[in-house]
Amino acid sequence: MAATIKDVAEFAGVGIGTVSRVINEEKSVKPATREKVKTAMTALQFSPNKMAAKLRKNETRNIALLVPVINHPFFAKFAYYVEDEADKYGYSVILVSSQQRVHKEADIIDRIRKREVDGAIFVTHFAHDSEELKDCPIVSIDRSFGEEIPYVTSDNYGATCGAVEYLLQKGCKNIGYVGSKPLVISEVMERERAYKDTMAKYGLPVKAVNEVILHGEETALVSEFLEKYPDLDGVFASGYSLAQVLYETALQKGKRIPEDIQLVSYDGAFRQWNNNRLLTCVEQPIEEMAREVIKLLIKKIKGEKVEARTELKTKFVIGATTK
Repeated sequence: MAATIKDVAEFAGVGIGTVSRVINEEKSVKPATREKVKTAMTALQFSPNKMAAKLRKNETRNIALLVPVINHPFFAKFAYYVEDEADKYGYSVILVSSQQRVHKEADIIDRIRKREVDGAIFVTHFAHDSEELKDCPIVSIDRSFGEEIPYVTSDNYGATCGAVEYLLQKGCKNIGYVGSKPLVISEVMERERAYKDTMAKYGLPVKAVNEVILHGEETALVSEFLEKYPDLDGVFASGYSLAQVLYETALQKGKRIPEDIQLVSYDGAFRQWNNNRLLTCVEQPIEEMAREVIKLLIKKIKGEKVEARTELKTKFVIGATTK
């Protein structure tokens, strides 16, 4: 039986996607890796020409990953696992940072229609009409674009309720919420709703600041929040960056964490905190989310039916920012 591309990949100790890139003479492969693949082809008497033609037929073997920014712990880690999983299926990933540039997302949609890329993963802050995305192989994170576009999310509401309850158990009475509101309807908004519902359940006042901001603008929002509510003894931050800025800003204002303010964050992409301490957080299963969106996208590309919504469980991690 003739050797397959999978045989070559296993022999060389690389992914199928790496073999296909060598076959197609893409420059992104390191020389040492390229040599390993070519050695495997020779040893297995594998002829790449027919396989290369097959890979190029009606598909590019490229998918796009659109994230707001790439210098953010969540998106960086997510992109790493997306690329790793895509490689197993023989796909390369084009990473696109789209913050403030909706035309970049429109360009990817256009490239899908022109068959210049096979599909895309959207982690987006922009609105897109469901008709615009019709028949496009796209999978989203946290956002529903309509029944035809599946999306993967985490237990935003339940996990946030649990986190606020934890602050209450730790003796907090004046718990605040600081968030970065998305421009579009997203399940991220469930975090604020969960906070407000939990406070109402115990008859406690809502002390929240939740504004539309860009990544990198967290400092002004946090300063406004702490000045508006100087009596806070607990805070739930909707994201890691906000938690990090809040920690630093609180220290500058003479507040100690957790002695004066206990802090819990959604997202635990990188839980290491000051002096190697851990941040108390709701940790999203980033690796699982990344691998799941690739699996869904491959099915979409193949025209297979997939679930419209996939919710993954989070993990609550107790660290040094709570008592």
